[in-house]
Amino acid sequence: MKKNEENSYYLEQFLNYITVEKSMSANSVAAYGRDLRSFLAFLEKPGRSVLKVDRETIMQFFVSLRKKLSVASMARALVSLRMFYRFLVTEGYVKEDPAAKLDSPRLSRELPTVLTGAEVDAIIREASVSGKNGLRDTAMLELLYSTGLRVSELVNLRVDGVDLDNLYLRCIGKRNRERLVPFGERAKELMDGYVRLSGKARKGEGAGLIFPGSSGRKLSRSTVWKIIRKHALSAGIKKEIGPHSFRHSFATHMLEGGADLRSIQEMLGHRDISTTQIYTHVTTGHLKKVHKKFHPRG
Repeated sequence: MKKNEENSYYLEQFLNYITVEKSMSANSVAAYGRDLRSFLAFLEKPGRSVLKVDRETIMQFFVSLRKKLSVASMARALVSLRMFYRFLVTEGYVKEDPAAKLDSPRLSRELPTVLTGAEVDAIIREASVSGKNGLRDTAMLELLYSTGLRVSELVNLRVDGVDLDNLYLRCIGKRNRERLVPFGERAKELMDGYVRLSGKARKGEGAGLIFPGSSGRKLSRSTVWKIIRKHALSAGIKKEIGPHSFRHSFATHMLEGGADLRSIQEMLGHRDISTTQIYTHVTTGHLKKVHKKFHPRG
């Protein structure tokens, strides 16, 4: 077996392991796969086996990535390598983990982009006059802002998972964890109109989904991002808006309004409250601006 074929064999064994035994999501498996295929491509030129890699080789790999990837992407790639080599050690393919003692690249934790209430209103208002998909886009964006759902949770949201009478929905989050999330009266109003008008038209792959694409198939996360970006640009908003901008805005506005961190953690589906605490940094910045503007010694 050639070295590149041998390396691919070990990679497939690992991906099968995290899929079947670790029950990782398809997105996580794909991310690990991308990182590790990049590493295998690096090993291909010298014809080196993954079983013969040392710490120096891994350091050279990360040096090669410096001009290609962000610090965050490099840190994620190191996590992928560590998990891969822990698997190889556990299975007895190698004796030592060459990635174990490497320091992770330093991450400056960036604060998420947050929309103001007026910007959210402008984007949703723009969506409402955007043509044949206006009703769908308006209901979708209002629900995103009202619940803080991840985009991946939104595109998988099912008709039978939304209780319009009691104003809550049931979604499946990371690692297949189910949670109940409340939503507001405005979202209910838009969702009710959208579901009644579009429900009978759902067929094929998207039959059970709240927000199928125009073709009847499930919307992709990238399509939702393009929809958000399109309406934001039409509304004259120049901020660098990412797929989670509505989620970040939901959490920040809830915190600024007086909601407790534990409740926000529950609604966002965070396992660890330290993940939710990033929003305290966002709101601290907001409070500093308020203090500076209104306090006589500000």
